[in-house]
Amino acid sequence: MSAHLVSLEQKTRILADALPYIRGFHGKTFVIKYGGNAMTEPALKAAFGGDVAMLRLVGMNPIVVHGGGPQINELLETMGVKAVFRRGMRVTDEKTMNVVEMVLGELNQEIVGLINQYGGKAVGLNGQDAHFIHARKMLLPPVEGEMEPLDLGLVGDIEQIDADLINILTAKGYIPVVMPIGVGPNGEAYNINADLVAGKLAETLSAEKLLMLTNTPGVLDRNGRLLNSISAADIERLSQDGTVQGGMLPKMDAALHAVRHGVRSVHVVDGRVPNALLLEVLTSEGVGTTILPDDAPQFLADSRRYLEPVGGDTR
Repeated sequence: MSAHLVSLEQKTRILADALPYIRGFHGKTFVIKYGGNAMTEPALKAAFGGDVAMLRLVGMNPIVVHGGGPQINELLETMGVKAVFRRGMRVTDEKTMNVVEMVLGELNQEIVGLINQYGGKAVGLNGQDAHFIHARKMLLPPVEGEMEPLDLGLVGDIEQIDADLINILTAKGYIPVVMPIGVGPNGEAYNINADLVAGKLAETLSAEKLLMLTNTPGVLDRNGRLLNSISAADIERLSQDGTVQGGMLPKMDAALHAVRHGVRSVHVVDGRVPNALLLEVLTSEGVGTTILPDDAPQFLADSRRYLEPVGGDTR
């Protein structure tokens, strides 16, 4: 058999293997946190746009929430402003907030274009649009050695997400692309960590999956080894014992809250792998860490129905 025919046979097998997942996840909502290298390398950006469009075209409801940390840092550095982070969160003064809004707005339109060029119908959203992300000023509780709550400036904590706008768009076949800006009680804009927005949105929509693209293979143990599948309780322990640190902390906070509030699973995906989303959603292998609810055994039993052929024959 020629190499060309072998390649065609492999592609056909890939499509056939994906069919149970396509059937099982038809009509399901996936919230995707987009960030890291996947937002900066041209080939990975193109693959991401194609993956999201593909998920929508086969009947799933993808919703994208994006960050922009590296791009924000780059512009701040050009302006001579040092980026400051505390507990994995960006300290945001007024000048930084202006940069955040500008960079996120540009990235939002770029992502919309990436998805649309592959046949998707993406729509860019700011959390201030229709006031659908309600926020208040974030004050982090003091840790050992601190007397006062930590004030991060114009950083917001999510009070509520109104799902009506998102539901209207997805019902019409659109793909919402959300930038993580919230609106306060007096109309003021707040910078919100994109991981927390993605997690809260997944909870609000009772999403099937929350997928987080990162610059790491997934969640790692103390020895740097990949943890393929862990429970919410495991995440809590890893955060408390210092295994999870820095920018991974808000991701794990969002993941923990999501799987304990109705989201069936969270996937921390290696965004450096081309077509990582399709590999995670449409294959049994995946490219990262799956975080499951505390009642994971029952979850796994329930989820097997997605992979059963029509008629229940599991041969």
